[in-house]
Amino acid sequence: MSRNNAGLSAERIIAEALRIIDGMGLRSLTMRRLGDALQVEAMAIYHHFPLGKEQLFGAIVEYISDPGRAAGEAAPPDGEDDGAAEEPEADARPWDERLRDWAHDYRAALLRHSGALPLMIHRRPDTATALRSTELHYAAFAEAGLAPASVPAAAAALDSYVVGAVVHQVRSEGLPSREPAAIDRRFPTVAALRGTGPGPDHAFTTGLDALLRGLCGGPG
Repeated sequence: MSRNNAGLSAERIIAEALRIIDGMGLRSLTMRRLGDALQVEAMAIYHHFPLGKEQLFGAIVEYISDPGRAAGEAAPPDGEDDGAAEEPEADARPWDERLRDWAHDYRAALLRHSGALPLMIHRRPDTATALRSTELHYAAFAEAGLAPASVPAAAAALDSYVVGAVVHQVRSEGLPSREPAAIDRRFPTVAALRGTGPGPDHAFTTGLDALLRGLCGGPG
């Protein structure tokens, strides 16, 4: 492929950018490195992201925030919303099943691209993708019987739980500090319970069930 070939799509650029982030870290993503990976001049990327890296970062957040799309399911051409204000199709599954599936899928997407987590923190969730998730949450919690005034807080708690669980897992699996503290008699409870906890998957599911029960008395 010619390095001047601009036959790219936004979706392909995002996917390659994530491969760089996943493999080398967020700081390693530069437009030049991305162009080399795509075998095009870096300027070809600006055809799809004319505002540069910050616009690309926003598109990456949009991509990860849509768990189905991040898993490789169908998406609009070039990864862009088609702008149509169509009525969403009704989901006949029980409210708690919809929320559990979203939580597990979103967790998987965040873990798959954990190097991009800093991008998720500093961008307001006001995109079409984020609002689709909010709509799913609000509708499910309303169906569960929560009062309208309680729905936004319940949705925020669910989102916070998923993101927090991912951060906790990534941090626990990260590099140790340069001077790790010994788990000795200064921390008797930590020492007694060390190694007794469940694995991250089981812990996440158990915590998710407890959260939903606490919020709405749901099954599980």
